[in-house]
Amino acid sequence: MHFRATFEIGAASPHQFPEGTLPEIAFAGRSNVGKSSLLNALLGTKQLARVSTTPGKTQEINFYRVDEDFRFVDLPGYGYAKTSKAHRRSWGKLITNYFESGRPLALVVQLFDSRLPLQESDARVLRWFVEEGFPVQAVLTKVDKLKQGERVRQERTLTASLEEIGYRNRIIMLSSLKGIGRKELLQSIFLAAGSR
Repeated sequence: MHFRATFEIGAASPHQFPEGTLPEIAFAGRSNVGKSSLLNALLGTKQLARVSTTPGKTQEINFYRVDEDFRFVDLPGYGYAKTSKAHRRSWGKLITNYFESGRPLALVVQLFDSRLPLQESDARVLRWFVEEGFPVQAVLTKVDKLKQGERVRQERTLTASLEEIGYRNRIIMLSSLKGIGRKELLQSIFLAAGSR
């Protein structure tokens, strides 16, 4: 499944956000968790979202219009230690402004590295989403890097950890490289956005 997707703007401040005329699917996660690769995999392209080997590269909120039906919103990665404190503060303020600006947010897709235990930064962000009542879909990325037994154990362990925070949705196991979980995540997105 391919989409007609166009990059609209990389917004460095709220006044650059496009007009909120379409449902928005926001993607959040730690730096280097695979957000850009996931966006490209979902859209059936290798070129739309810029994939970097340097964690923390995305410093703006990137807006993509998808089939004139909804937007994908690529939020700056959080939790990268080598980024300056000033940059981390400005990114955090920009992300907070996005969530508090009354955007037509249909779903937040929060990405977690399936190879790691729940990270403190991930837990903190998810707790905020839950407390604020934002609709969240948790996705474990890079599951192709795990053996089947490891995959099952990580899914069970992280499910329990997220439930302690108050997350009640199912978790989607995903590999952008192998296409695992793509169809399931798209179904969740379509349902949230009220399309298809």
